[in-house]
Amino acid sequence: MNVQQLENELWEAADQLRANSKLTAVQYAMPVLGLIFLRHADNRLHAYLPAIEAGIPRQVPAAQREQLIKLSFAGKAAIYLPEAARFSRIASLPQGADIGGAIDHAMDLIEAEYEVLAGALPRGYTAFEPDLLAELVKIFDRPAIRAATGDVFGRIYEYFLNKFAMNSAQEGGEFFTPPSLVRMIVNVIEPDHGLVLDPACGSAGMFVQTGHFIEDVRHQVTNDAVTFHGQEKSDSNAKLARMNLVVHGLDASNIRQGNTFYDQIPQLVGQCDFVMANPPFNVDGVDTKKVEAQVGEGARLPFGLPGTNGKTGAISNANSLWIQYFYSYLNATGRAGFVMASSASDAGNKDRDIREKLVRTGHVDVMVAIGTKFFYTRSLPCTLWFLDKGKGDDLRDQVLMIDARNVYTVVSANSHVFTDEQLANLGAIVWLYRGEAEKFVGLVHRYQRQAAQWLAKLPERLKADDAAVERLAALLRDFADKAQLAQLNKDQPEDAHITQAELDAFKTDAALPLPLAGEGRGEGGGVGDTATLLRAARQACESVAPINGRHIIQGSHDHHASVQHGFDELAPPLKALSKAIETRHKHWLGLLTRAEKTLRARLSPAFDAKAAREARRALLAADAKKQEEATVRDEVLEALRQAGYFIAQAHWLLSRFPDGWFVDVPGLCKAVTLDDIEANDWSLTPGRYVGVAAASEDEKENFAEKLREIHAELAELNEKAVVLAGRIAGNLEGLLA
Repeated sequence: MNVQQLENELWEAADQLRANSKLTAVQYAMPVLGLIFLRHADNRLHAYLPAIEAGIPRQVPAAQREQLIKLSFAGKAAIYLPEAARFSRIASLPQGADIGGAIDHAMDLIEAEYEVLAGALPRGYTAFEPDLLAELVKIFDRPAIRAATGDVFGRIYEYFLNKFAMNSAQEGGEFFTPPSLVRMIVNVIEPDHGLVLDPACGSAGMFVQTGHFIEDVRHQVTNDAVTFHGQEKSDSNAKLARMNLVVHGLDASNIRQGNTFYDQIPQLVGQCDFVMANPPFNVDGVDTKKVEAQVGEGARLPFGLPGTNGKTGAISNANSLWIQYFYSYLNATGRAGFVMASSASDAGNKDRDIREKLVRTGHVDVMVAIGTKFFYTRSLPCTLWFLDKGKGDDLRDQVLMIDARNVYTVVSANSHVFTDEQLANLGAIVWLYRGEAEKFVGLVHRYQRQAAQWLAKLPERLKADDAAVERLAALLRDFADKAQLAQLNKDQPEDAHITQAELDAFKTDAALPLPLAGEGRGEGGGVGDTATLLRAARQACESVAPINGRHIIQGSHDHHASVQHGFDELAPPLKALSKAIETRHKHWLGLLTRAEKTLRARLSPAFDAKAAREARRALLAADAKKQEEATVRDEVLEALRQAGYFIAQAHWLLSRFPDGWFVDVPGLCKAVTLDDIEANDWSLTPGRYVGVAAASEDEKENFAEKLREIHAELAELNEKAVVLAGRIAGNLEGLLA
């Protein structure tokens, strides 16, 4: 299943309905999330129901049978749904039925069964336009959705949360922390045991990502490994949090509504193994008198009160409150990761004094500067703070500074994200800093294996692409050899006749071979021809350490560095080959267009229109043809692109840490001492320490290459502009004649 495509289709369909309704995005969000919740709960139920029903004797009376089914769901990663609360039943209601009433009733029944969801599920579906609601139910009853697994539904749920945050800006976007930042926090603090607290939990995205980490990385059951505690000021967001946890099969019993500034959870102070949060930034107006009692050793404000407003007496900025709260909830070996406004790293006056006291504890672990456009409703930069009370003595007087402002992937003009690999690479810096070099080696090995897997697909895909191009070339050459001017010019006005010179020129172009990178020319980035390139790729792949069962035989760092040298030599010719293939496709597709449009090939019996149509389909990208299946063109270019991508990821790591241990990298990372921080007035802004990186050869090459691409595109557009201008001038002369 293409989950990303499914997400996009569901959102597009659902949002199109909203656009044609009288509802705002905010009014639409909770009901839609409620339907996704109901659909997911139904899917989970039916995943277990057959086995449960098979274990109950047939002679058991119906009422007792249903009670046994209900009891059998205890301990399962699913919730029991009464018959009337199942999405499948709602979707099967006849046309004209009161679907809104049926959904409201379903929510009532579920809350009656599960106390943790009491008051959390949305209602008011009867207020929806009946046709709109019926269409929404159909959208979430598509075959692909009915067959979706829990993981797929979890992604869909998160995707819709994300999209609603981007589109409606509910609560200023605070209820949904971008997955990139959540995953970065989880990757660094590695929450895999004990008590996990988020005192500003929003929609519980931190907990959901923790669940993914425990299950996918630690291979444990989340509810057995950790206990989540969450507090959220907004009642609607607290409901979202409970829904989000339940839809992911996670325990939501410790989500509470409350204002963290004033509502303490005393039994958790000093007891949490992990604290993670994305609190609202730069909050002012916190009542000083209400928090004064929290100051002191062992209290929630161990380093004192921040500055206050001279007129109102209220705390002027709550960032230092949040930081102390997170710190105070940790136990003696606890870790914290949280998002903060960039200004908090450099704030002066009492905030500076609080920061000094915090740094002097030796518990500040890592600081990561994040660039703009990661949040959906604001473009401000931010900083990720990481605390660790269990740091080893060797790191106690150091703080790792990472400047990740230049590490991002552009999604749109207003949105940046970290890719999986960018997250892993930033996490690898932390591993090396902590002395976990084996994890670094494992990541490099993983990239090299992924590159090898894509390279292994290349020979077969190149062969298929060659065959597709040759079929089109043979068709066009056959037309060029057999076409007759009389047939092509039949019933055409004399001024539109095709000349023999035009036909001869086409025949010459169709007869010219178009070799791939370097074939016959000694080019191709250091590899003479495609066959040589494939041999070099095979040798590089064979040098990658194998996998024995589920365990990677990693080998030494030196071995992986040697393997990478071979891969790095492949990168330029792989890029050249990719461009040559695209140029070849463009050449032959251009000739096909020329044959059909300029030479009117369809008028000739020498032209096989059906074969031409099939040849075009094979050499066009799938999205250009509005079809789902990948084409020959897609597959060969994907293999080249993915192989080059993973080679580049391993190169990124090894070029910065060539010996496999941590070193300061200008412009990226630096381990600074407490003396360094004191000399900088206790600033925790990474950019003040890491410096600026010199432009690498790769960056210079990429910049030059980008300029060449822009120049080529501009030249092509200029050519088209000249042709278009000529046509316009000709048409104008005709009109004026």
